[in-house]
Amino acid sequence: QVQLVESGGGLVQPGGSLTLSCAPSGSVSGIEAMGWYRQTPGGIQRELVARITSSGAAYYTDSVKGRFTISRDAAKNTVYLVMNGLKPEDTAMYFCHRYQGNYWGQGTQVTVSS
Repeated sequence: QVQLVESGGGLVQPGGSLTLSCAPSGSVSGIEAMGWYRQTPGGIQRELVARITSSGAAYYTDSVKGRFTISRDAAKNTVYLVMNGLKPEDTAMYFCHRYQGNYWGQGTQVTVSS
């Protein structure tokens, strides 16, 4: 059973930056497609923020293009989400997702407020 562990969330002022990390707690084999999702307290479902394919191609939802960057360190089996120019509307719980096997992390809270 693979468990994903996110870290790096916190409270930041508008315009600030955070870097989220996601790593599996168990052993995994191969490089799989991974994604970052977010969900607000009143949100019905999780919104895809960014994903990276097994070959390294990245996709971003329109609202974060030019501000967020998804990347991976294959040696560490870790996926990152660098978030710059944060806005109050980016406030949400952020979840890491591994498509192969449909694994989710427990989430890390990001709050953007002055």
